[in-house]
Amino acid sequence: MTIKEVSERFGLSSDTLRYYEKIGLLDPVERNSSGIRNYQEKDLARIQFLKCMRISGLSIEMLKKYIHLFHEGDQTIAQRKMILEQQRHELQSKMQELQDSLDHLDHKIETYETNLVRLEKEMALKN
Repeated sequence: MTIKEVSERFGLSSDTLRYYEKIGLLDPVERNSSGIRNYQEKDLARIQFLKCMRISGLSIEMLKKYIHLFHEGDQTIAQRKMILEQQRHELQSKMQELQDSLDHLDHKIETYETNLVRLEKEMALKN
């Protein structure tokens, strides 16, 4: 796939994809005879992982650390797992905060709706 196709598929800019490659989050992408990047399945799998991790809130620096550990091999499995578990915990905490905020908003909206119904009934009685 070309960089444009990958960009469209994952909703990431071409600049972001080039940046990920430049800082080592992506291994150097194969190029065709014209020098155009030709993304392979392994690249796409890595991009999907990176996008997921970024959405979950993992920083670029932690991603760089994770990828570095990945390249060091199986002896870093425990360290990589710990990074993912820590991010999972942070994401769960954020999700709880968001759920609490949503619950609060729902309550406020319900209060407005209850007051609106009451006001409509009062106006109907006046007419």
